[in-house]
Amino acid sequence: MSNKIVTFGELMLRLAPEGYLRFVQSDKFQATFGGAEANVAVSLANYGEDAVFVTKLPEHEIGQMAVNSLRKFGVDTSKIVRGGSRVGIYYCEKGASQRPSKVVYDRAGSSIAEAKSEDFDWKAILEGAKWFHVTGITPALSKSAAQVTIEACKAAKELGITVSTDLNYRKKLWTKDEARATMTEVCKYVDYCIANEEDAKDVFGIEADNTDIDSGKLNHEGYISVAKKLTETFGFKGVAITLRESISANDNKWSAMLYTDGQAYFSRKYDMHIVDRVGGGDSFGAGLIYSLVNGFDNQKVIEFAVAASCLKHSIEGDYNMVSVAEVENLAKGSGSGRVQR
Repeated sequence: MSNKIVTFGELMLRLAPEGYLRFVQSDKFQATFGGAEANVAVSLANYGEDAVFVTKLPEHEIGQMAVNSLRKFGVDTSKIVRGGSRVGIYYCEKGASQRPSKVVYDRAGSSIAEAKSEDFDWKAILEGAKWFHVTGITPALSKSAAQVTIEACKAAKELGITVSTDLNYRKKLWTKDEARATMTEVCKYVDYCIANEEDAKDVFGIEADNTDIDSGKLNHEGYISVAKKLTETFGFKGVAITLRESISANDNKWSAMLYTDGQAYFSRKYDMHIVDRVGGGDSFGAGLIYSLVNGFDNQKVIEFAVAASCLKHSIEGDYNMVSVAEVENLAKGSGSGRVQR
């Protein structure tokens, strides 16, 4: 029996040059869709869960394209509110070697950024749900989006639904002080917090000792202390921290840690050659939610989440189009990439 999992956020039109062309070289863009919480919903639908995505989109054809991009993967779009005038856009230039990927946002005034509290009946939307997920991107869109996010988390908590958030700090959307004030309020209702090596520092001023994210040197004890501080501050049931060691834009080492009940669980480490890293953190979050809601033991939880995210880095676009079996095969050690016949 599938679990009803609700995610809430912005679904954007993604415009990307072909291959590794730069923006200034391009005379055409590939149009797809993506957004942090929508990416999580697609992953969960692919895993067989009852994934519900909530947002606000215009009634015009581009809004319908966005809805259709979710429907074809089996995401429940029945709770999407229609209205407003525009779909947010982001432009994505893929990095290569020592040249980093670049993202340019064009999302001001999007339907979800202008959404109001009265657009969403959270009690009805969350009826029968086991899990609610949102990221730190959604409340960064506008003051009204922040208010709606807090109301959604509060409603979920009152209904006894497990709540998760990915801190996902975006400096192009708000300041660190704005993020801290709002996410401190959001985290009052959160059970599981997802972060990377930068987010905890940027949002809450909590950082690991003896770690340089640019050099790729990671200190496991430092991350345990970060997770412990976050847990003590907010009373989280669990904190998951992704550990990315960047060798270049194409090659990363990828692992993660789950901290729960005073214990830290580290995953195996993957050497990844990257096709597309956008959505990598979202695929990790979806893997974490899937394994937790299905009662996996703690070590299997973190192994599944990291394996799911590792596979996403090999897939073009925002959405992680893999099955549970594929993730489990990689988590068990089948990572050679040999042809399957």
